[in-house]
Amino acid sequence: MAEPRHPSPPDVVPRKLMPPPALCGFLLLLALVFTMSYAVGSAAGPVAPGIHGTGSGTSGGGGDGTGGAGPGDMPGMHGGGG
Repeated sequence: MAEPRHPSPPDVVPRKLMPPPALCGFLLLLALVFTMSYAVGSAAGPVAPGIHGTGSGTSGGGGDGTGGAGPGDMPGMHGGGG
């Protein structure tokens, strides 16, 4: 007489250790979306190329060098402290 077949423990163990297929699909889709967005962003280039200076590195302030209140500053705000 033939013995009944039972799943062997090595067949069952790897199946339990694997993540659900839905999780694998979600992670694959997430990686695909990030890759595509990076590729589109690289192809589009910088959004506002004139916003940064030329990179001469002469001053760390990045201002116009006057040191005082400029025309765009709020009136009545002359320094800190209260």
